[in-house]
Amino acid sequence: MNEPHIAHEEATIASFRRDPAFAAEYLNAVIEDGSQEEIMTAFRRVAEAFGMKQIAETARLNPKTLYRTLSPKGNPELKTFLGILDSMGMRLAVTPKHAHHGLS
Repeated sequence: MNEPHIAHEEATIASFRRDPAFAAEYLNAVIEDGSQEEIMTAFRRVAEAFGMKQIAETARLNPKTLYRTLSPKGNPELKTFLGILDSMGMRLAVTPKHAHHGLS
């Protein structure tokens, strides 16, 4: 039986599309340990899963600007970054690195 071959990248993007919680976990893991280049690449993968054209429209960005913003060398402004996250149904959150044990 011959099953159609799906590239790993395509399969990963499809899994993000099916499971936005998995996409958020993936992004959090990359943010935790990745370089800026790796983080931007991860956001681009997730954006591709949600549809680059739709995200550009929702975030009020030119599609070329979105592609450039989410390139490995991208360095989006906070407003742009928050707009992209919002258009993917996600938000930025801050958590402490370590458990708080009171001030010393």
